[in-house]
Amino acid sequence: MTVTLPPNYKPSEKEEYLNDLQLEYFRQKLLRWRLDLLGEAKMTRRNLRGDTKLNPDLADRASLETDRSVELRTRDRARKLISKIDQAVQRIEEGSYGYCEETSEPIGIKRLDARPIATLSVEAQERHERMEKIHIDD
Repeated sequence: MTVTLPPNYKPSEKEEYLNDLQLEYFRQKLLRWRLDLLGEAKMTRRNLRGDTKLNPDLADRASLETDRSVELRTRDRARKLISKIDQAVQRIEEGSYGYCEETSEPIGIKRLDARPIATLSVEAQERHERMEKIHIDD
């Protein structure tokens, strides 16, 4: 089934939770985000290829290597994010998108709009973070 979003559509909590319009909104939002990340990765590859000139100045070379390292770490985070985006799109297709993996409760439109790859409700996420902090402090 193809759903066309009205111009400037924003999901509302007044609508039925994750109706066809909302699901299409989130699917398109996720796919645009993925496309942006892939475009940034392509630019990074071009920049890294262009920066292969040997620079005789040690300070310039060190600065370039630091910049490359930061850029590669950023790309690695983007790669992981693309994987999470793909998983979210898959959950939309399977019908499990928007529901907490721990409680099966709705995650909420505002949270999904802010973090469309969310898999936990705010409450479950807070519990998870508290548990992480407890274990880190041990």
